[in-house]
Amino acid sequence: MITFDFQKYQYQKLDNYDLEDIKVKFLEDNQMSGWYTLDKSELARIESTADRIRENCDVFLVIGIGGSYMGAKAVIDAMSPYFKKDTPEVLFAGYQLSSDYLKDLLDYLEDKEVIVNVISKSGTTLEPSITFEEVVKLLKKKYSQDYAKRVIATTSLVSGTLLEEAQKNGYECFAVPENIGGRFSVLSAVGLLPIAVAGYEIEDLFRGAEKAKENLQDCYYYTMLRHTLYQEGKVVESFDIYEPKLAFFAEWLKQLFGESQGKEGKAILPISTVNTRDLHSLGQYYQEGKDILFSTTIFAHSDRRIELEKYQKTLDQVNKIAMESVAQAHYEGHLPTNIIEMDEISMENLGYLIFFFEMSAMLGSYLLEVPYYDQPGVNGYKNILHQKIKE
Repeated sequence: MITFDFQKYQYQKLDNYDLEDIKVKFLEDNQMSGWYTLDKSELARIESTADRIRENCDVFLVIGIGGSYMGAKAVIDAMSPYFKKDTPEVLFAGYQLSSDYLKDLLDYLEDKEVIVNVISKSGTTLEPSITFEEVVKLLKKKYSQDYAKRVIATTSLVSGTLLEEAQKNGYECFAVPENIGGRFSVLSAVGLLPIAVAGYEIEDLFRGAEKAKENLQDCYYYTMLRHTLYQEGKVVESFDIYEPKLAFFAEWLKQLFGESQGKEGKAILPISTVNTRDLHSLGQYYQEGKDILFSTTIFAHSDRRIELEKYQKTLDQVNKIAMESVAQAHYEGHLPTNIIEMDEISMENLGYLIFFFEMSAMLGSYLLEVPYYDQPGVNGYKNILHQKIKE
């Protein structure tokens, strides 16, 4: 269960927050709206493939960048124990250009049974392309001509460099849907295959997303509240979490809102903190720094009781008291806070939040009058980078 409190620590109290007209316009536009349909047609194949992968490898390596890996990693990190290493181990690569990381990864994989999932709609993105090329060399060395049986390509099934390579070498393929942008793709094969390989019930993700789709009033309110705060000069939103397992979920949120709305000199800058850790670094600025911030706190309860005899409370209760104390102090310092509270970290709750925030990112883009589905600014550095490499 998830509860939303957008009033207790807020100065704004909105009366009209029905954005149904924008939802209708979005569906009429039909621009990259495939994520909204919650298509489950590939679930059975994804689950059967995941079962086969788990039986045949020690490491499942996911190669991708941005939306090609962030949603899957966000869910897997949130659901996984801190210290237990399950088999297969799900690792991520291809999201940076670190020589040390890639060399250490290749050395680590040397004596492991490996299956690779390379994810790219086009197959031309620099970081995953470099990583995949080096990993394929290792696979050929380990498995000879059978290496292709250990590669799964999630890509456009219409055209692209990766599709051509997959067809040439006989890689198994899953689709990156043509009508879904990367940061909205976690509930497609892009995110679902790694999550299923990690051992989690992807049906439960959809169950939560479907509940969110049926109950949009909290989403409408949050979207209007963000927009109103932005118009009043609150140009930075901090996603604050009190469970470190959700740290990468906050990273996904930063991409979701940053790439969807940050265009034409507009939009809120999304940042994040992991509390209570970051209260001892950024807490001073949040409390008394420049008045440009508001917070959206995502709090997750735990049923794993640790009794603190000194305080006659559980650690979970103390954590919530800390969260509420921070929200009150921030409110008194003119930093408003939204609170989203989960009774537990579960696949259903994560699915609910995924759809909730995807809807908000889309709706907020319409309010800003910017297209939510593209990221033209990213091409600025890419064009310079490719030119310099050629030179």
